[in-house]
Amino acid sequence: MPTATLGIKALSIIDQYVHFKFGSAVCSVPYFNNKTVGARAALRATIGKGNPKDILDEVQSIAVKSHFDPKTLTDESLKKFLVDHNLGIECSGFAYYILNAESEERGKGALDKHLHFTKAGGFFGMVRTRLRPVENCAVATFADDKNSSAISLNDTQPGDIITMLNDGNESEHDHILIVTEIEFENSQSSSKPTKIHYAHAVAYPEDGLLGTGVKQGVIEISADSNSITDGLWSENGSTTKAERIFNRAKKSKTEIRRLRWF
Repeated sequence: MPTATLGIKALSIIDQYVHFKFGSAVCSVPYFNNKTVGARAALRATIGKGNPKDILDEVQSIAVKSHFDPKTLTDESLKKFLVDHNLGIECSGFAYYILNAESEERGKGALDKHLHFTKAGGFFGMVRTRLRPVENCAVATFADDKNSSAISLNDTQPGDIITMLNDGNESEHDHILIVTEIEFENSQSSSKPTKIHYAHAVAYPEDGLLGTGVKQGVIEISADSNSITDGLWSENGSTTKAERIFNRAKKSKTEIRRLRWF
C-alpha cells in the first residue's frame, strides 16, 4: 500500500520525545500544561516549550546539582523525575519543533522566519515574539489564516495539521495534531487517503501523572467519509483510547490545515 511520511528530521524529533533517554532509562516526555502551572519567562524546558535537547540539558543540570546518580533510574522513575521537576511538552510546543524540522528539511527555512503573530500586540509584542517565538506560539497561531489554510480531507499530506479550536468547554484548551503519515489505497496521486497517522502531546484524565505525553494514532477513512470526524480514530490500536480526542474533535472547530509555505 503506497504511503507518504514526514521527513527523517521530523520523525527523529517525534522519536526523541517518545523515547526520551537519560542514563539507561527510557520514557516518553510527559505532557505539560503551562496554563495550570502559570510559569512565565522561564526556561523553555520548564514551561512546556522545550525540544528534547532542552529537556535533556535541564535533567542533566538537576542531576548534577542534586548529586543524583542516573544509573539508579528505571523507565518509570525517569518519567516520575520529569513530572516532579515540571519538565514536559505541551501540544503547540511539540507541533512547533516537528513542523520546524519539516520546514527546514523541505528547504523552507526555520518556522520563526514565516510565522505571523497576529495577536502579539504592539512593538513590545513584536519584540517578544521575535526573541521567544516558540514560547509565544499557540494553537491559534498555527490556525491563523495568515499562517495556514484549510484543506480538504482528500488533499491531506504529511506535515499538515489538525487544529481544534474553541469547543466551548473551559476545561478543554485548543489542541493540535501533526499528520505524520498517509496511507493510500492505490497511488498517492490517484486516490484519497485511507489512513491518516497523527502524533500529539496530550494528557487525558485517565492517564494519571505518569501516563501523559506524546501519543500516536490513526484515523481510518472510508470511501464515503467527507470529514475527518467521519473516520474511525484509534490510539495504540484501541478505539477506546482515542475516544477523548475524537469527542473533542467533534465538539471543536476542527480543521485540517496546511502551513502556507508548505
